[in-house]
Amino acid sequence: MSGRTLPAGGLPPVSLGTWQMWGGEAIRGVREALDLGYRCVDTATGYRNEQVVGAGIRASGIRRDELLIVTKFPEEDAGRERETLARSLELLGVEYVDLWLMHGPLDAEGSLAVWRRFIEAREAGLVRDIGVSNFRPAQVDDLVARSGVVPAVNQVAFGPRYFDPALAPHHAALGIVVQGHSPFSENDLEHPVLRATAERHGRSVHQVLLRWHLDHGVPTVAKAVSPAHLAGNLTVRDFSLTPAEVAAIDRIADGARTDVVS
Repeated sequence: MSGRTLPAGGLPPVSLGTWQMWGGEAIRGVREALDLGYRCVDTATGYRNEQVVGAGIRASGIRRDELLIVTKFPEEDAGRERETLARSLELLGVEYVDLWLMHGPLDAEGSLAVWRRFIEAREAGLVRDIGVSNFRPAQVDDLVARSGVVPAVNQVAFGPRYFDPALAPHHAALGIVVQGHSPFSENDLEHPVLRATAERHGRSVHQVLLRWHLDHGVPTVAKAVSPAHLAGNLTVRDFSLTPAEVAAIDRIADGARTDVVS
């Protein structure tokens, strides 16, 4: 089976999310994030902002080989994979993307058909790595069994609301990186456990959520626009949660397993 070929350091603890970022705000936000030290920028065809994300990247002046650029393929475009990718590359202003994700699963046959086109795009050098998003473990297993090619990444909602302790070990056994999305929008930022933990550490709830992901070995995609929020998200290595605090946040999970697309 073919495994992941991500850089030796893997994905950074925090990547810049750009969902619902458009126009000048997106250009400024991407440029400022890269100036602060972000090195992975996440977008999607469905976000309709690839052009301004690319403009922000160019405005930063950061060399292309120092960046990881991620975009996602809308599953409803099945059958038009190469055309969609070509358009993404054109809008982003790059010759390749570092990671191309299938934004959501289809039925087993549909996902396999799209995945085969992903494999072809990687072999053609248009993408460095390929992965999936919002796939359940059984769907990942089926895709790997049918194709023999292991996704580099599965980007999912992993936060306390959706926490499944079996997910990361399952994926790690296959060599798949779990990357969390929607750490803020899909969790209760007013939850008393999160608020109390943040107060103890003199941190924001946002920072506690990102640190909790890191304690589970899960890098995250986090959207931020203001310079203060962008900078704050990069401080997750500057403090630690106790095992008891991590366990308390784990228990927030309400049992819901609804798929969330971001």
